[in-house]
Amino acid sequence: MGWNVIGVVVLAVASIAAGSVALAGFGLDSLIEIGASAVVIWELSGAGERRQRIALTLIAGAFVALALYLTIQSGVALWAGHRAQPSTAGMIWTAVTAVVMFVLAAGKARTGRALGNPVLTAEGRVTFIDGLLASAVLAGILLDALAGWWWADPVAGFVIVYYAIREAVAIFRHAH
Repeated sequence: MGWNVIGVVVLAVASIAAGSVALAGFGLDSLIEIGASAVVIWELSGAGERRQRIALTLIAGAFVALALYLTIQSGVALWAGHRAQPSTAGMIWTAVTAVVMFVLAAGKARTGRALGNPVLTAEGRVTFIDGLLASAVLAGILLDALAGWWWADPVAGFVIVYYAIREAVAIFRHAH
């Protein structure tokens, strides 16, 4: 949770400075990760089928909200031809975050399977998705900065939309 709290602040500053839809979306995803971690802690404090369904539904709902926000923002950015500025802080943070998230995801998934806890296992998938999203955002920023492909930033936002919807559907199916 601590990593994501710091990440929300770093990404907020970097996305505002760069005008980056992808960095803003990744910052919101980090906020969802904080919420998902809090939900997992709440669920683990009193495991039960009802709590698991509520916890999973809350996590899935947050992904749906993120997908809606980014669909609108990325669409507007593409339509308007919005050009984000390169962000060194954004590049460094997303690169390090990708590595950290993949390591954390493996640990959460392994622990969730060992405990037989579907919420912790889902949280492991959420964290893995965060690693993929960090990689997609980094690719968008690098393509914009190095090749001048201004559209790579909002397209990276659409990559986040795809994974957010996919994860929300999987979690909703498991919860109900």
